[in-house]
Amino acid sequence: MQNRTAYGILCLCLGVLVFSLQDPLVKAVSSTYPVTQVMAIRSIIALPILVFLVHADVGLQALMSKRFGMLAVRAFIQFTSYTIYYLAIAALPLADAVALYFMVPLFIMVLAGPYLGERIAWQTLVTVLIGMLGVLVMLRPGAGLFEWAALLSLGSAALYAFSQLMARKMGDTESSTVMAFYQNGAYLIGAAAVAGLSWLVGIGHAMHPSLEFLVRPWVWPTLPDFLTMAVCGVIASAGMILLSQAYKLAPANRVAPFEYTGILWSPLWGFLFFAEVPRATTVLGAAVIVGAGLFALNGERRRNNLAAIAATCDRV
Repeated sequence: MQNRTAYGILCLCLGVLVFSLQDPLVKAVSSTYPVTQVMAIRSIIALPILVFLVHADVGLQALMSKRFGMLAVRAFIQFTSYTIYYLAIAALPLADAVALYFMVPLFIMVLAGPYLGERIAWQTLVTVLIGMLGVLVMLRPGAGLFEWAALLSLGSAALYAFSQLMARKMGDTESSTVMAFYQNGAYLIGAAAVAGLSWLVGIGHAMHPSLEFLVRPWVWPTLPDFLTMAVCGVIASAGMILLSQAYKLAPANRVAPFEYTGILWSPLWGFLFFAEVPRATTVLGAAVIVGAGLFALNGERRRNNLAAIAATCDRV
């Protein structure tokens, strides 16, 4: 069991590292190509990989699910989350965008109450408030330096958290590979729809980097840029395999804290690729957010252990 848990943790850390490589690649092309074009190319490259994974996991017949509507809704929520996250990256330093995104575990704990009917402990609410304090430290409202694109990263975290709760609700009948396939399809359809709407309305330019990344017209990519966008599809598929394997091998409460290893990579990629040096407030705010998340996850693990002990005593 210990070996399986250790291997699961290793898979998760590798998966987080692999996924983090998407951020600098997308940011690198954000000044030339629209996010919809990046997303479309990424999705096309990932499509055959995901078809193979679904076939190997549960068979292609599983794509004709009775929960088609819920799968589709979740997929388009993921599409919205993915889109606005990368719109934030176009305007923010990588370290800022990623640190704000790590509010996800705290959002999950809050939303689990109204959506799944789970009881929210007062400790959870306290850790969420502490996490929001970390956000305020990073955003520095009133300092004359506020960048509204930071709200996109927070919005992305909230949407992603809700989509993960939907996944938990469907997990009894739907595999992770099927959900990933639907998600990839939503990326492709959504990217085409947004690009088409921008073209029909005639919006092709905006002053803010995030909006410009959204409405910029598609252009024929150079070979290096096409490969950069295509690699994102391979990265997404490889990351999904590693993360799925991690949560299959080890209990979620053992591996989930290692999701925060992602906070190590974003400042590194930002410095190496874009010469970005994190501000002191970014480091402090990220530390508060991560600390609150780890405290909440640890509290959740303790409550689960106590519940398991109580259940065992009831059976004796």
